[in-house]
Amino acid sequence: MAIVSGDIDFHGSGGTGETDPNAWLGGVRSTTQVTDNSDNNLFADVSGAEASAGSTKFRCIYYENAHGSLTLQAAFLWIETNTTSADDTIRIGLDLVGLNGTADTIADEDTAPSPAVTFSTAANKGAGLSLGNVPTLQHYAFWIERVVDAASSALAANSFVLEIEGDTNA
Repeated sequence: MAIVSGDIDFHGSGGTGETDPNAWLGGVRSTTQVTDNSDNNLFADVSGAEASAGSTKFRCIYYENAHGSLTLQAAFLWIETNTTSADDTIRIGLDLVGLNGTADTIADEDTAPSPAVTFSTAANKGAGLSLGNVPTLQHYAFWIERVVDAASSALAANSFVLEIEGDTNA
């Protein structure tokens, strides 16, 4: 049986049992999965103060191949739909530890990951970030950066969509 969307899991970071998205700042993969189609499942609403001053926030997420036996081959990660707001942008970048590694931890959500992660607005598979082959039950850490433009408006219920695609043996 091929790998299907139900076999693609996204987990938070910050420790095995970490459930708070505000604490998903790298470190060990959490057992808590990112809740799909749920308000504030990754970033809080943009407050008036953040919108006025501008803001850059970071989160570390893990992709896990949850299929019981197949490797996701030549996998790519990209931003299928960037945010619904014209005043902010989502960018993604791979943690430098690679396959099955533990991501670096940042001090707070305003601190960029170090060593430097290269962020991209990869908007399609061709521009996507290469995860290579991800064997069954293994993971890959990546970072999400949300940049809110200065002098913008406060915003609630913003959203974006990430996509992972690859191939499998028959």
